[in-house]
Amino acid sequence: MRRWLHDTVGGLPATFWYLWAGLLINRAGAFAMLFLSLYLTAARGASESLAGAVVGAYGLGGAAGVLLGGVLADRWGRRATLLAAHLATTALMVALAFSRHLLVIAVLSALVGVAHSMPGPAFVAAIVDVVPEERRSRAFNLQFWAFNLGMAVASLLAGVLAEASFLALFLVDAGATLIAALVIAAKVPETLPDARRARRPVDHLGRADQLRRADQAGRADRPGRVRRPGLHTALTDRVFLAFVGLTFVLAVLTMQTSTIMPLAMRADGLRPSAYGAVVALGGVLIVVGQLFVPRLIDRHRKDHVLAVSTALLAAGFAALAVADELWVYLAAAVVWTVGQMLAAPPNAQINADLAPPELRARYQSVFYLAFPAASFVAPTLGGVSLQYLGERHWLIVGALGLLAAGCHLLAGPPRERRVAALRRTLATRREPALATDR
Repeated sequence: MRRWLHDTVGGLPATFWYLWAGLLINRAGAFAMLFLSLYLTAARGASESLAGAVVGAYGLGGAAGVLLGGVLADRWGRRATLLAAHLATTALMVALAFSRHLLVIAVLSALVGVAHSMPGPAFVAAIVDVVPEERRSRAFNLQFWAFNLGMAVASLLAGVLAEASFLALFLVDAGATLIAALVIAAKVPETLPDARRARRPVDHLGRADQLRRADQAGRADRPGRVRRPGLHTALTDRVFLAFVGLTFVLAVLTMQTSTIMPLAMRADGLRPSAYGAVVALGGVLIVVGQLFVPRLIDRHRKDHVLAVSTALLAAGFAALAVADELWVYLAAAVVWTVGQMLAAPPNAQINADLAPPELRARYQSVFYLAFPAASFVAPTLGGVSLQYLGERHWLIVGALGLLAAGCHLLAGPPRERRVAALRRTLATRREPALATDR
């Protein structure tokens, strides 16, 4: 047990643990948006499709927040961006608690989406800044673990608060966000590398050449069209975008639990606390089992693992077509949660492998766009689908997941060739640098 604990949590700097604590507190209190669709339909009299559109505004704001957070984390600094995002979220949640007009609620939801998404790139960048490379996998696994532990706590608290008072739901969320901001302000220093390192010359054209070489054989170079690498590099990298597209489908499936499933459970006559129990079960399963997943999947190809995990998600959500009691929802949650657990490590690893070193932050921002985009698409289309198709909505979700599972098997080999080519190019360029150092 001592060795397992050391291998799991040992050797990480104190700043990481303060970041981890801030993330945990933030997630444990970030439950208001989980119940936004129920709040709109039960307390504000909105239709299911209108509720889906308002919740979708939250996802649309999140897409802008991801890019804004990445830019600010590199310009202002990680700590400043985290504080600004947490304080803005606190103020917006208080405003949302006392708003009554649906248009105002929609605008505030979009702004909350911006503020909620901004910390993502800053958290990741700060962890990379302070954690040595050989321990980063452990750190990100713990980050994912804290995120889901916080979500499990949030779901249980939210179910109770939603039945007591929607006003309390938003105000407690705001209070938890403020506490997280205070932890960061008191204990997390600025981790952005100093200006001298930022001014160090970088061979950007060489990195652009890496991407061209890493493409499949047969693609001819086009003289005169090479630009300084930047965000456009990630947005035109077809192998990477195929991976982002499949991640988007995975996110759309996962978002069903926080956007459409509450409406389906309410239609089945289940109380908000029942929904909280379903989401909490998934969080508990991840908290208990996630740290053991790497040993289970390490010997398998990443595209095969992602295909299996996506198929499990598809099966779990398709089962909701026949769900009308709590135990069926709980059983389906076990299936799709196992799929989520299996998908997390290879998704993170592939994202890191496909990015050239000098473009990792930009690639990370594009990758993160899949999640706020899914937050917009899942409730917007899902609300209409549930309203007009009823339980057949879940069969469509299942079919989409099975299609994505097949696409993972097709996209895997080109992705592996790209990663291998990038590694060869980096190794070739590293040899002259080592000789110079000697």
